[in-house]
Amino acid sequence: MPKVIVGLSGGVDSAVAAYLLKEAGYDVVGVTLRTWIGADGEEGRCCEIDDARETARVIGIPYHVFNCVHDFDEKVVKPFVSDYIHGLTPNPCVVCNREIKWERLLRYAQVLEADFVATGHYASVVRLDNGRYTVRKALHAEKDQTYMLYRLTQEQLAKTLMPLGEYSKREVRAIAESAGIKVASKPDSQEICFVTDGDYADFIAGRAEAELPAEGNFVDEAGAVLGRHKGIIHYTVGQRKGLGIALGRPAYVKKICADTNDIVLGYADETVCAAITCGDLNFTAIPDLREGEKLRCLVKVRYRHPGQHALLEKSGDMLAVTFDEPVKSAAPGQSAVFYDDEGRLLGGGVISDVTFGAAKG
Repeated sequence: MPKVIVGLSGGVDSAVAAYLLKEAGYDVVGVTLRTWIGADGEEGRCCEIDDARETARVIGIPYHVFNCVHDFDEKVVKPFVSDYIHGLTPNPCVVCNREIKWERLLRYAQVLEADFVATGHYASVVRLDNGRYTVRKALHAEKDQTYMLYRLTQEQLAKTLMPLGEYSKREVRAIAESAGIKVASKPDSQEICFVTDGDYADFIAGRAEAELPAEGNFVDEAGAVLGRHKGIIHYTVGQRKGLGIALGRPAYVKKICADTNDIVLGYADETVCAAITCGDLNFTAIPDLREGEKLRCLVKVRYRHPGQHALLEKSGDMLAVTFDEPVKSAAPGQSAVFYDDEGRLLGGGVISDVTFGAAKG
């Protein structure tokens, strides 16, 4: 059977992915990419080596640890900090998947003479009739992780196995329990792996190489001052709680204006958007869109967004996305990810601009 390198994070999902592949007869090797060590010496949730090593021992597979700390810092952490300082809402996991996890796993697959790499993502790799590779949404929508995979290349997808696409989390935990895998009941991580306490502002303040944005004004769309904010790194688009301002009814962060150091607030009906513009595009199921070509599809503007139908239209290196129904809290810096009606990933891009107002579709 083919040889496969499985990325073991120390969690239950990657552990069961490795177990299922071994049970299917693959020659399995476990690999952990050490990407993050905090100031307190703690590892990130994506590289908890002691748990990963124990999993490999229980399954009975060879195990290796490879150091990626420098590359992770340069390609993931520093851009994350810079984006927040400039008022954007970045997706570090999207960048990490392509630039660190898959790039390194495939490199070590060559070294170890393996045929494939595999992960514990809830998704399925499929090859389409047009010969291209993409990922299909997980059978159980609540665990689907395809949003984070849209930047993977054709070369990366062609060498990838994802065994968990048809399983629920409950089933995965039950498999781990029956196999004697000790992380069977380990809680899922809810935060970015390198911000272990969830406090982004403190992390950014501790990592910033440039001067942090100062306090500034909360303003309305017309520019009238509503109050003071404590620095734009403390806020994200769509945020309602923790603003420290009373306007008589709930207000939300509508825009973060790094150039003026203002944060625009709006009420719920003022924060919906009709359209967005995306750049830094990557397509999977299709090679690209031609200039002026239009395509209808489902679009997700954040990880937990269920998706809205929209019309895509290519213009130069950018993509205009016009929604059928209004979308809440689309944020520059976040990813917009496109799907066909069968749940197959078409591609995605980074949101660069938002047009507010009711959708025109």
